Amino acid sequence: MAGLRIIFMGTAELSCASLEALLHSAACEVVAVVTQPDRPKGRELKLQSSPVKEIAARGGLPVLQPEKARDEKFIGELRRLQPDMIAVAAYGQILPPGILDLPRFGCVNVHTSLLPKYRGASPIQSAILNGDAETGVTIMKMDAGMDTGAILAQEKTPIHPGDNGQTLHDRLAQMGAQLLVRTIPDFAAGKIQPRPQPADGVSHAPKIRKEDGRIDWTQPARAIWNRVRAFTPWPGAFTHLPSPREISQRTDSTREIIQPISRGKQPQPHLLKIWQAEPIEEAGAPGEILRADKNGIVVGCGGGALRILTMQREGGRRLSAPEFLAGHPLRPGIKLV
Repeated sequence: MAGLRIIFMGTAELSCASLEALLHSAACEVVAVVTQPDRPKGRELKLQSSPVKEIAARGGLPVLQPEKARDEKFIGELRRLQPDMIAVAAYGQILPPGILDLPRFGCVNVHTSLLPKYRGASPIQSAILNGDAETGVTIMKMDAGMDTGAILAQEKTPIHPGDNGQTLHDRLAQMGAQLLVRTIPDFAAGKIQPRPQPADGVSHAPKIRKEDGRIDWTQPARAIWNRVRAFTPWPGAFTHLPSPREISQRTDSTREIIQPISRGKQPQPHLLKIWQAEPIEEAGAPGEILRADKNGIVVGCGGGALRILTMQREGGRRLSAPEFLAGHPLRPGIKLV
């Protein structure tokens, strides 16, 4: 079947691959794009378009940006476009029944997990955070629930040790896009029968908060490593270094940090964002630096140790361990908090 009239709804970077794939599909005609309104961003709070809107503008496509998807005027505009199907990928709003029931083939969604696992906002990060060996993408026929619709197609991919939130995001975005354009014409032609999600294996992936990146050094090294990978690039896994004055007052690796006596403002610890690390088999007190050399900064954990390879101080640039230590010497015994 060719020439299906498609309305695409998406906002985040994840959506872009799916829109591009639909634009290059001979089986689909994208008649409009729906995305979130422009939002203020940056230090100057200038209005910024979503990545999806920028692609639509380059292609000369009509763009709709309702504040709320439930707006009756907006739903009327969709109805006038007479879509055969609405394709959704990381749009950012729950669709009301008035939209779900509008196209003759319904609404289909690209979800970056193997449903029913990781319904919700952070399926990519959750898969890495929980140490899963594999994940994948699901094309589902949307219903009124949160990622509860019937499954049309799925595809798996392994999670490699070198994967992080960004690399897995990019791979799943491409996988989802290609699976979407293969699924749409077959579903419309009746070659695919939706199958309900199984009742077993349901889990949820909550919205990520900045505080979720905080490292708890009492956790096992592998769990901390997964946190670093899952939250790269955002919100980033982070810990705190003692202030330079506290570090300089440490006389050996066994004594506690001497708090400076001062009537002025007490020195504050410095935020340290960890970009790349690896778990190793070594014992040490949680949070204590065991070694700091050209091979990395080794920190004790609740089980094993973590070798920090790439890091960034707040306000600084990303540095390898040797680069960081050249300007910020660290001795064994210092504790990260």
